[in-house]
Amino acid sequence: MLFSDLTDKLSLFPVVGEIPDSFEGVYAGDLLSRAMSRVEAGNLWITIMNNMNVVAVASLTEAAAVILAEGVQLMPEAEAAARENNITVLSSDLSVYEICRVIGSVDKGL
Repeated sequence: MLFSDLTDKLSLFPVVGEIPDSFEGVYAGDLLSRAMSRVEAGNLWITIMNNMNVVAVASLTEAAAVILAEGVQLMPEAEAAARENNITVLSSDLSVYEICRVIGSVDKGL
């Protein structure tokens, strides 16, 4: 799916890195051990977690980007680690549900 279809609808802004051109699949969840086993390479990962472990899981799984929901901001040390590891982190003021709903409607052409 192309990010250009979503950027405005999700009110995304980059925290670290550039908004990728595209992604393959989405995982939404906050339990890090579960995300580690479910996020696949190229996926978006939607979460409200904001610590160093988010960067570690995103790196390990090769996520296309992390979207922080509800206006959550990365902790300063996590932001530095994301920059150092080239992990794209985006933010939206929308809830996890609202982000998923928008992605689903765009994906289905609704």
